[in-house]
Amino acid sequence: MDTPTFGNRFATDLPEMAVPWQGADFPDPTMLVLDEQLATELGFAPDWLRGPEGVRLLVGAEWPTGATPVAQAYAGHQFGGYSPRLGDGRALLIGELTVAGGGLRDLHLKGSGRTPFARAGDGLAAVGPMLREYVVSRAMHALGIPTTRSLAVVSTGRKVRREENLPGAVLARVAASHLRVGSFQYARATGDAGLLKRLADHAIDRHHPQARDAERPYLALFEAVVAVQAGLIAQWMHAGFIHGVMNTDNMTISGETIDYGPCAFLDVFDPATVYSSIDSGGRYAYGNQPPVAHWNLARLAESLLPLFDDDQDKAIALATDALGGFGAHYDTAWIAGMRAKLGLTNAVPDEDVRSLGEDLLVHLRDNRLDYTSTFRDLDAAISDAAWLARWHALDPDRSAAQRRNPIYIPRNHLVEEALTAATGGDLEPLRELISAIDAPFDERPGLERYAEPAPDGFGACYQTFCGT
Repeated sequence: MDTPTFGNRFATDLPEMAVPWQGADFPDPTMLVLDEQLATELGFAPDWLRGPEGVRLLVGAEWPTGATPVAQAYAGHQFGGYSPRLGDGRALLIGELTVAGGGLRDLHLKGSGRTPFARAGDGLAAVGPMLREYVVSRAMHALGIPTTRSLAVVSTGRKVRREENLPGAVLARVAASHLRVGSFQYARATGDAGLLKRLADHAIDRHHPQARDAERPYLALFEAVVAVQAGLIAQWMHAGFIHGVMNTDNMTISGETIDYGPCAFLDVFDPATVYSSIDSGGRYAYGNQPPVAHWNLARLAESLLPLFDDDQDKAIALATDALGGFGAHYDTAWIAGMRAKLGLTNAVPDEDVRSLGEDLLVHLRDNRLDYTSTFRDLDAAISDAAWLARWHALDPDRSAAQRRNPIYIPRNHLVEEALTAATGGDLEPLRELISAIDAPFDERPGLERYAEPAPDGFGACYQTFCGT
C-alpha cells in the first residue's frame, strides 16, 4: 500500500471549527525535500510521495479516501492584541494518521492557498520560509525537543509576491495535533458551552487521557498543559532557541513546538536577543520566553473557566492555583537540563546546579561568548578561573555533557546561505546542512564549518522574517 488510511476526527468532533476546503491548483508542483524516515513512520511509500500523485497530495490538490481537508478556526493574542478570528488562512488539515502504538498524527499543509480565514493574505508561501521550518523543526527533533515535524517541501511553480517575486512552496507538516491555546479562545468566544466542552474532551482524549479520571478533568487538562509547556520552554532555553512569535495561536495543547516563522538559534549569548523583524518591542526576546509562556497559559485558563466550576470565583481560584504551578515545573525542568549540560550527577544539590548555571550565563553574556560552542568545551571557553574551579570540584562527567550539548545547530549564517541557494535552485548547501544537524552531538570530520560561530559582525544586524 502506497498511502496510509486517513481519519477525520477533528472535522467530525468539532465541525464548528472546521471549514471544508481544497488547496489551490498549482501549475507545476515539484518535490524539493522529503523526510523519508518520517514518511515511512507515517505509512507512506517515499517513492509514491515523490511521484505525481504524492506531490499533488502534498500541495492539497488531491487526497486519499478518508481524508477531509479543512481549514481550522482559532483565535489568538498576537503581540498582546486579541484577534477573535484567525484560523488557517493559508493552511489545510488533510486529516489524521494512526501511527505505530495507536497514536494520531495530523498531516497539515502550509502555503496551500487562500481559505475563508485568509483576510488580506494571499494564502501562499515562499520557498525560503518553508525550507526554514523544514530545517529548524528537523534540528529540534534531532535535539530531542518536542516539535511538529516537516515531512516535505514542494515547490509550486508559482511566484509569490513579497518584497520581490519569489518561488512558491507548500510545507507538509506533521503534528500530534494542531490544537492551540487559540483554539480554546475561539471556542470560548462563541459563547457555546457545548463546543468548549467538546473541544476540551477532544484534547483530553488525544493528548492528556490521564485527566479523564481526575476529580476535575478539565482542571487536570489545564494542569497537564501547564506542565508540558513549562518543560518545553526550559528545553528551548537550554538549546538557545528563539521562537520569535509566541502568540497564543502558536502554543500547542500537546506541548510541541509549532509555527516556525522568524525563529533562530542564539549566536552570542544575550537574553535580550531578538531576531524577528516584526518584534520591534522585544516582547518575544529569548529571555522573555518563560514569562510569555506563563501569560499565554493564563489566557488558556480564562478560556477554560466555565469548565472548572459553575461558581466563577471558585473557578478563578482553581485556575490561579494551577497556573501557579508553572514556575515550579519550569524550575525543575531548567535545573535538570542545566545539570545535564554541565555533566553533573544527581548527587549535586539543585541549588549548586542553579548557582553554577546562572553564574555561567552571566559570564557568557558579559563576555559575549557563543552559546553553543561554549557549552561544548567549557574548559577552553571560560576565562573565569574561580567558576571553573567550582565546576571541577563537582567532578563533572565531560563525556556525558558532550552527549547533551550539540556541536551542530542550524546556525543562522548557514541557514541563510542554504535558503538563498535553494531559492535560486541549488539545494546542495541545504542537503549538507541537514546532514550536519541530523546528528547534532556527533563530531565528524569535514563538518568543521558547521560548528563554527557566526562571522564577526553577522549578528549585529541579522533579522528573520515570517514570510507572510
